[in-house]
Amino acid sequence: MKATATRIAQAGSLGALTAVATLGLAWSTSVTAPRIDHARRADLQATLSQVIPENLHDNSLLDDSLRIAGDEYYLARKEEQLTAVAFSASEVGYSGTIELLIGVRPNGTIIGVRVTAHTETPGLGDRIEFTKSDWITAFDGRSLTSPGPSGWAVKKDGGDFDALTGATITPRAVVKAVHDGLVRFADVEQQLAGGGKANEEKQP
Repeated sequence: MKATATRIAQAGSLGALTAVATLGLAWSTSVTAPRIDHARRADLQATLSQVIPENLHDNSLLDDSLRIAGDEYYLARKEEQLTAVAFSASEVGYSGTIELLIGVRPNGTIIGVRVTAHTETPGLGDRIEFTKSDWITAFDGRSLTSPGPSGWAVKKDGGDFDALTGATITPRAVVKAVHDGLVRFADVEQQLAGGGKANEEKQP
């Protein structure tokens, strides 16, 4: 009987500890989640400002977006006219997935490209970062037709874009990601030109 009572007491203590831990986790999440979301939005806003200059819009890019087939397009407007669009693209590089943010004019001409996340080799592949080199600016002013299809590759593969010394796989992946992103943009260009409502979900 005493052993049974002890087991019951232990089970009760364990249950109480579990309940306290659960409440603690819930409280921690409620406190940290808004901070994480705020930091994420701040980072995104900072990157958006690098691919779409402030003089091209008078709206909030973060609050004016259109989701099409799972992709988020941030719309820049000035006096209610669409002036630019920003969207994400990604491709697997040498050490993992490389994530980008691309800003384009409504006709598909690139304004700017920035790397938002990667795990490429420090001192080699990380030179795709704007803070490490100006290599990423080679996409400025480009479009699907400039260069043509064969030009969308690194020079080692017969294309127009420089590789990085000691790192070819990384820039090759970035070039592909940017090109694929432009292709996706071209597929939805008319829908985006129509404006749509902020945060509206549409299918192409």
